[in-house]
Amino acid sequence: MRTSAIPPRVYLDHAATSPLRPEAKAAMEAGFRLWANPSSPYAEGRKARAALEDARERIKAALGWTGELILTSGASEALSIALNRAKVERRIVSAVEHDAVFRAAPDAVVFTGKELLGAGTLLAIQHVNSETGTINPLDDMIAGLGGSGALLLSDCAQSAGKLALPAADMVVVSAHKFGGPIGVGALLVKDFNLLEPSGGHERGYRQGTENLPGALGMAAALEAGGLGSWATGEGQRLAFRAALGGASELIAPGEQATHIIAVAHPSMSAQALLIRLDAMGFAVSAGSACSSGTLKKSRVLDAFGVADDVAARTIRVSLGWSTTAEELERFAEVWGALT
Repeated sequence: MRTSAIPPRVYLDHAATSPLRPEAKAAMEAGFRLWANPSSPYAEGRKARAALEDARERIKAALGWTGELILTSGASEALSIALNRAKVERRIVSAVEHDAVFRAAPDAVVFTGKELLGAGTLLAIQHVNSETGTINPLDDMIAGLGGSGALLLSDCAQSAGKLALPAADMVVVSAHKFGGPIGVGALLVKDFNLLEPSGGHERGYRQGTENLPGALGMAAALEAGGLGSWATGEGQRLAFRAALGGASELIAPGEQATHIIAVAHPSMSAQALLIRLDAMGFAVSAGSACSSGTLKKSRVLDAFGVADDVAARTIRVSLGWSTTAEELERFAEVWGALT
């Protein structure tokens, strides 16, 4: 009796986390052999420190950053450092920021465009939205700040390693969003003088022993390449977006990145879609990974003005370095047949 082979599962939730690149895995394995504490004064520690500083410079070079770089445990910690230790009196954040921003700065003012920006103000505006793929025009915003003296913090977790970074005063990146390891990220700072030091490691701006294998993996993942190194080209990603929108509604406010797509099914709820698609071998999400387990309307979709009934039928499909054209074709075919 002949049985048909079960097709492999298709992972389309790279905005939550992306599989580890082989280059990053190899770099981490080398890092685990440098087991000494980078802050130790003896030969083993000095060797680990040299490797850590080399990784730091490689990360900066790959991102095109000429300022300072504080290694962190990820984007959430980097955001917390920036929002709580910046030498400012006011914090203003956009309504569509990641939940980590609101957890780090619960008393921040939500930006409406009418706030007076000046010295002593930190404005937090993300680069690419994690739920809709919207690209904020940060270069225009930076030009608009002019000589106001306000500082700009940009969460670039969804754009680092994919798009050129904005010329913000502080930038947050996360390694596992572009094929690096989980548990390492960075806060890029134009000048350390923008922050109050806390003592400890990382020039006194972060406590805790540095994650050397993670830093090496992060550097290797960035050097492996951005969108140009992916298994799918821009044309294939745009064609996939168009295919999903053929019989459904794309939630696409503003300029769009090609790797994050929010799409509303004509009739099925997001929760029903996740269950059906998972059973059929497809991994997608509804909203960010931090909120996809809830039944509440996405705060981000609400801020973008998406109607309640549409938001309730919206899922996120996100692509990464390992996504293939065949996987996109399979998903588009199944999506079009879902009723």
